[in-house]
Amino acid sequence: MQFPLTAEEQAFRASVRAFCASHLPADLARRVKAGEDLDRADYVGWQRILSDAGMLCGAWPTEAGGKGWTTLQSYLFDEECARAGAPWLLPFGVNYVGPVLYSFGTSEQKERYLPGIVSADTFWCQGYSEPSAGSDLASLSMRAVRDGETYIVTGRKIWTTMAHWADRIFCLVRTDTSTKPQAGISFLLIDMRAPGVTVRPIVTLEGRHHLNEVILDEVVVPVGDRVGDENRGWSIAKFLLGHERLLVAEIGKQKRIFDTLRATLGRIADGAGTLLDDPAIRGQLAELEVRLRALEWTALGVVRGESSGAAMSAASVSMLKVRGSEIEQALTEFAVDTLGSLGLRYDPMFHGRENDPASSAFDGNVARLLGARAVTIYGGSNEVQRNIIAKDLIAV
Repeated sequence: MQFPLTAEEQAFRASVRAFCASHLPADLARRVKAGEDLDRADYVGWQRILSDAGMLCGAWPTEAGGKGWTTLQSYLFDEECARAGAPWLLPFGVNYVGPVLYSFGTSEQKERYLPGIVSADTFWCQGYSEPSAGSDLASLSMRAVRDGETYIVTGRKIWTTMAHWADRIFCLVRTDTSTKPQAGISFLLIDMRAPGVTVRPIVTLEGRHHLNEVILDEVVVPVGDRVGDENRGWSIAKFLLGHERLLVAEIGKQKRIFDTLRATLGRIADGAGTLLDDPAIRGQLAELEVRLRALEWTALGVVRGESSGAAMSAASVSMLKVRGSEIEQALTEFAVDTLGSLGLRYDPMFHGRENDPASSAFDGNVARLLGARAVTIYGGSNEVQRNIIAKDLIAV
């Protein structure tokens, strides 16, 4: 049974699906589905294809350069792109700092920064977590000291995704140490090429480099690049974290991985049939599908409500993040259990398995498994999200 969509929503979904079929480069989609590493040009290239069609920032208000899509339309767009095999639509500009700027920025900031996001010409990264401030973000210590019309910024950010490719970083910094932690934080926009900025790579468990440590050593930042009032950045941070945790569920990607995995199992011989004919495997696959569909319907109900004017609660967003991350881990664990060595072609430690029946359809299952260990931690750990859910229930 499909989630009930209006005729307009069904037409919108169909239009995105058709666009991906005609504009997404086939080789790029193949590499995404195979789990191969992508480079900056791959991500930016796809964003520019979307930009040329006016779809990159479709969720933005029309006055900010978008199309004013509803939350449900944005969800359908993300899902169809993911299922088609499009690269992850890096959210740092489009979904994070962009909405911050058109919601809280000055006219000058909007004129300066929004066009570069819409055109995919400016590559942004996010400076939130620090070595001693991850899920407890309010304890961050990167210091920004006011010096006339500039700030002098010193400190470290960590786990900064794609910082080695970025042109600019938006950062939470401490501008007041004399008050409670949340009350002394400001939101700054910083040039990654400014003197004093150093990026150090972090190679993850699966042997890939997409994370970094960013060190700022007395970096000069104009006061004009502060978004919102000084010491009032925490409200902006919470606004942005709501967007982040909703996106972390990545339901479209999970559906693509599920479909690919099921098709792969149907091609691998096992006795007189295939792995898909094994009752135990079919039972596990059915359980995963039920969990995934339940998450999808829950998410669609939440975004349907917001599209109709209802506020999206913090608990709802946290719930989607928890369940989405748990299902991603369950899918990768199931892939390793069932495929074993048949999906190693693109793992960093293994190569040359081009003739295996699983390799062309579900590569790198061990790398996926290792990479998925982090999804219950980033975007706010699941333990923190459960606390948010519990507080919401107590309040009711």
